[in-house]
Amino acid sequence: MEISRETKAAVRPALWGAVAGAIALTIVGFSWGGWVTGGTAETLAKNSAATAVVAALTPICVDKFRQAADASANLVEMKKATYAWDQSKFVEKGGWATMPGSAEPNSAVAKACAESLGSQKAVELRG
Repeated sequence: MEISRETKAAVRPALWGAVAGAIALTIVGFSWGGWVTGGTAETLAKNSAATAVVAALTPICVDKFRQAADASANLVEMKKATYAWDQSKFVEKGGWATMPGSAEPNSAVAKACAESLGSQKAVELRG
């Protein structure tokens, strides 16, 4: 079966149009359409999960800090630290960022806990 020249001439622009349309659709989809690759989706999911874990565990850390017998003195000592990194290390060393079932403190929780303790307007701590 042989295809005539007229048919080839009519089909060729349609095929090139389909190829150009597919390329344009891909560019628009990934640029403005919100499409992502599997690797990007996995990274976004992991970041979202880590953020959720920190958000859930920070109040526990703050509560553990408040329940300590010398909470007021600890808060004063923590606020003496100039840098946020030093404050989070203080929380880690105090053991307040170590959650039940884990042996090591969670540094992201310690940072969020120190920020929360340092930014509270009126901290009511047991003396």
